[in-house]
Parts: sequence; structure tokens; C-alpha cells
Amino acid sequence: MLNRLATVALSTLALCSLAAWLSAAQPPATEKPQPAESKAESKPQAGTESRPKLEVATLGSGCFWCGEAVFEEIRGVKLVVSGYSGGDVVNPTYEQVSTGMTGHAEVIQITFDPAVISFDEILEIFWKSHDPTKLNEQGPDHGTQYRSAIFYHSEEQREVAEKSKQKHTKTPKGTRKIVTEITKFSAFYPAEDYHQDFFKNNPRYRYCQAIVKPKVAKVRKEFKDQLKDAPEKDKPGKK
Repeated sequence: MLNRLATVALSTLALCSLAAWLSAAQPPATEKPQPAESKAESKPQAGTESRPKLEVATLGSGCFWCGEAVFEEIRGVKLVVSGYSGGDVVNPTYEQVSTGMTGHAEVIQITFDPAVISFDEILEIFWKSHDPTKLNEQGPDHGTQYRSAIFYHSEEQREVAEKSKQKHTKTPKGTRKIVTEITKFSAFYPAEDYHQDFFKNNPRYRYCQAIVKPKVAKVRKEFKDQLKDAPEKDKPGKK
């Protein structure tokens, strides 16, 4: 009888120890899965040993739906985020920026690999994908929030931008007045999630069909060798 009681006691002790070990191995009841990052939060990290050194360009060329759709086609571009820059209001909303009272412009922030595409090449596409001679307007969009702008991130970018702008004032027919502002970058505020990848997510939207799609088609035609899906023979260095 005593031996049986001892056996039962040992078995109970062993089960209790197993239960305690299993309990300790489980995550706390209050632990929750982390939400997925938004497009703006998933920005590639620059300057690590395992990744190429990336750079950032912030450009205003009218409605950011157009600029985003254009540059997402370009090889060497890692990320394009629509947002606001150039104003005084912190974390502005689309509605606030649309009043024209915040000082912000609709912009795109481009993260790119300078080993694949240079800032100067980025600007070549920028000039061709909008009309830099129009003051505070692009197509049907009017207001200071639609101004043409380059927000430079370094003195090198400023110098490149100034030279590029000067080059594009000259045309076969003479000179033209480019109204694009070249301003030191101060802050960038990502636009609301529904603005991100707008053309990709809403290709049949009337504005996308009438305005965005033709701009993308123009850039695909004029810069076909710089597209992400360009055939190998069309890429620089290929024969």
C-alpha cells in the first residue's frame, strides 16, 4: 500500500512538472501579432553591408498618382511613396493640403540605387513626365499643391538639379521658362494609404484613364531601355 501511494505521488509530481514546463514554453496570453507595415513604413534600409547604398529623391510634378505610377516602372527604383512636402503643417491630411493653405506640395519620395540609375537620370524622367513651365498647375489640377518642385537632400543633389534645369531651358526652338522650384528638403509626410499605388489599384478610375495612363505610356516609350521589364538587349551595356 505504501509503495503504491509512493508510486502515485511520484507520477503526480512528474505530471505537474511537465505541465509547468509546457506552460512556461507558451507565449504570454496578452501577446498579439504585430500588424503588417504600410508601404511608407517598409522603406528599404540604406547603407548596410548586405545591401547597396540607396539614395532618396523628393519631387513634385503635379498629382502624385502620376509621378508614383511613372517611377515605379523604372529600373533601379526600389520604392516610391506618395506624400506631402514643402509646407509648414505637421502630418497634414489630403483634405488640408487640397485647400492650398498648408504650403505643402503633392510629392513622391523615390528610394533608388545610384549604381543603377543616377539622380541626373531620375531628373531626365522628371522633366519629361510633366510640364515644368506651368506655374502651380498640371493638366486639370490647379493650386500651389500641384507645383513643380525638386526638394534636394544634399548639396550634390542641388548642383545636379540646377545644371539639369538649366539644360532643359534650352530647346531647338530657343529657350523656355522653367518654373520648377529647387528647395532644400525639410520633411516628408506620407499620404494616406488609399493614395499609395493608386494607379495600380484603380486602373479604370476616370482620372487614371485620362491623365495617368498616357503619362506612363509616354515614359515607357521614351525611356524603354530603363524600364524594369526592358528586354536584356535594350538595357545599357547590352548588345
